[in-house]
Amino acid sequence: MQNTDPKYSALFTPWKIGNVEIKNRIVMCPMGGTSLFGWFELTGCHFDKEAAKLFLERAKNNVGLIIPGIAPLRDTFWGKWLWQNEKMFDELKVFMEEIHKTGAKLFIQLTAGMGRSWAITELVAPLHKNKLTRAIIKPIIDTSHELASPSPQKSRWAHDIECPEMTKEQIHEIIEAFAKTAKLCRDAGVDGVEVHAVHEGYLLDQFAIEFFNKRTDEYGGSFENRYRFAAEVVKAIKESCGDDFPVSLRYSVESKMKGFCEGAMPGEEYTEVGRCMEESEKAAKYLQDAGYDMLNADNGTYDSWYWAHPPMYMPENCNLEDVSHIKKFVDIPVVCAGRMDAEVGAAAVAEGKIDAVGVARQFLTDPEWVTKLIEDRLEDIKPCICCHSGCFNFSSSKGHANTQDLTDTMGLARCALNPETMQSKKYSIKPAKKQKKIAVIGGGIGGMEAALVCAKRGHKVTLYEKTDKLGGVFIAAASPSFKEKDRALIAWYIREITKHPIDVRMNTEITDVKSLDADEIIVATGAVAKKLPVKGAETAVEAVDYLLGRGTVGENVVVIGGGLTGCEIAYDLYLKGKKPVIVEMQDDLITTPGICLANTSYLRDFFKTNKVPVHLETSLCEIGNGAVTLKNKDGETFKAECDSVILSVGYDPAPIAKKSGKIHVIGDAASVGNLRTVIWGAWDVAMKL
Repeated sequence: MQNTDPKYSALFTPWKIGNVEIKNRIVMCPMGGTSLFGWFELTGCHFDKEAAKLFLERAKNNVGLIIPGIAPLRDTFWGKWLWQNEKMFDELKVFMEEIHKTGAKLFIQLTAGMGRSWAITELVAPLHKNKLTRAIIKPIIDTSHELASPSPQKSRWAHDIECPEMTKEQIHEIIEAFAKTAKLCRDAGVDGVEVHAVHEGYLLDQFAIEFFNKRTDEYGGSFENRYRFAAEVVKAIKESCGDDFPVSLRYSVESKMKGFCEGAMPGEEYTEVGRCMEESEKAAKYLQDAGYDMLNADNGTYDSWYWAHPPMYMPENCNLEDVSHIKKFVDIPVVCAGRMDAEVGAAAVAEGKIDAVGVARQFLTDPEWVTKLIEDRLEDIKPCICCHSGCFNFSSSKGHANTQDLTDTMGLARCALNPETMQSKKYSIKPAKKQKKIAVIGGGIGGMEAALVCAKRGHKVTLYEKTDKLGGVFIAAASPSFKEKDRALIAWYIREITKHPIDVRMNTEITDVKSLDADEIIVATGAVAKKLPVKGAETAVEAVDYLLGRGTVGENVVVIGGGLTGCEIAYDLYLKGKKPVIVEMQDDLITTPGICLANTSYLRDFFKTNKVPVHLETSLCEIGNGAVTLKNKDGETFKAECDSVILSVGYDPAPIAKKSGKIHVIGDAASVGNLRTVIWGAWDVAMKL
């Protein structure tokens, strides 16, 4: 299919990786949790039918090349090698026949491992630290194997854990496993494999980067030694599968690292301690000559994770300039990923700067987005907002390993905005057995989502909103300049509401739910800001009022509360040229579990780089005229001068009625959370009515 708008035409031209022709220039990039070989489950590796369903739907919607998420060569649980599971590859062969019917191509991404980047959880970390428990759990999960790195070093996620040095025997086992597994993939009809990765600070990248690799054998030291592991992998695959079997490499052009757990900001002048551009120019050519047929490229390591997993604070197309530069040094195709805009990507392809556009999480939010692009229905594309709340919410703060919930650890690649993604058995639209009259009170995201699901199921829905705008508190959340995708999401919801027979009643406040003529009532009235019992609090500006432009602030602003909202407000203030100061009672900024480290580390690094004052383990005592009085963890009080104070200390649910009988309370009105809890919670209720 060809797009009707000429500015996208370059995306819909064929290209080749080795001898394999791809029908268009849109690549569905790998994402954690989308592996066809479900691996982070106690049952061990298996052909993942949920992931297969996800990919087949995207293939039917005109993606050119699909690369599923990482498949570890060795099971995380029980330690079985992938190549030992023949049944899984038999199922893969049947699936590949279905994929090829759509005209799409598919590469399997295989990983050597994570090393010091393995996101060890708060649950597993203490078991590893104790020698006895480490030995006891070893047959189930060999944490020392998972953490094995080029050299002894601190874990990225648990700084009090030292990762052991990988042995040469382990290296050779991995190389052999790459060759054996790739051969099974080829025999199953897979179009190629991708080696994971000299990228993002994973194991092969740790070997390549001198900062992480202090070995003195043939796998450390010189440039050739550091890149030897990656080179030997592709040579082994080619020997096993033949030179005509394509092998892609996931590749980070630059590491964007200033030091251990410290990344570089876009545009910042800094000294690179990882792979700099000069070395990358040499490395890209060296890896091509070793046998790689494509570079699937972006930037960053887990120390600068926001380059490889860009949150909304990062610029769109943030890696394009660096990836375009590295293409000049190779003759093989180069794909660029990282908040890629379709129009900008198409222009880059047309100009020969890159060969294809890599897109990942947009495919989770809207499986039909390529089809909608082809049909010139851009306004119908549900936008990914780069929140990472469902897809990859590995979270961490000072003194804590990955604090992500275990159910999330075992079920990545879900989507905060689209509950059906990788959860089709739990969430799906099914016609209601009996049509009901349903009243939804509150036109925020939760209320609109509930109204849409109910309407799609065949119910007669009336949506009541007390103001003249739909969007609720998300209007405020979407107001900063860097929240353009949030604003697009609100517009998408408003447009989507008009496509369904939903009776929307604006400027209608409901105070008595009993007055409604409805079989079922959904209360989605949100939450209200917490009040601080301190002197002068009434003179401060509430976070929502600031975001909506209802409260003016001066040059020097103290933000009380260093959670996500408070930090985003401080970031917004800085971008506007003001001088924010952050005050937080916890020992780190944004300590709430489930907020991705890519997002939180960007904000922490931004404030550190730009010398924004941050007072941790500090409480507010009083708001005075021209200053606030604060108390630190030692009980000492001090003043911080300011023109204005913004309060961002959380919210309390504000339901207009309690849950009972036909009354259902959802979203922040039930329990204050995030967009994921709001949307998934709306489905939990709306699917049952």
